Amino acid sequence: MRLTDTTIKLDADVVREIADILPERQTLTAFVREAVARDVRRRKLRKAATLYLAALDRDAGEAGAMKEWEAAPLATEPKRRRTKS
Repeated sequence: MRLTDTTIKLDADVVREIADILPERQTLTAFVREAVARDVRRRKLRKAATLYLAALDRDAGEAGAMKEWEAAPLATEPKRRRTKS
């Protein structure tokens, strides 16, 4: 792939499907740009997660710290305000 390749051709069926769900104020170009960006981000995050899990397998100290973090009570019941009677 060359970096100058910027034109993407979509099948007519795909364009029709996108048109059915495309928000009124969004262009097809913007929709495709955002969809591609989301997919790239998802793939990068999946790769990062895989690498981190591999690091946990290699580093017992980090794995222990992660278990401690996961066991921590991070969410507590919110305090209720007293109501004036």
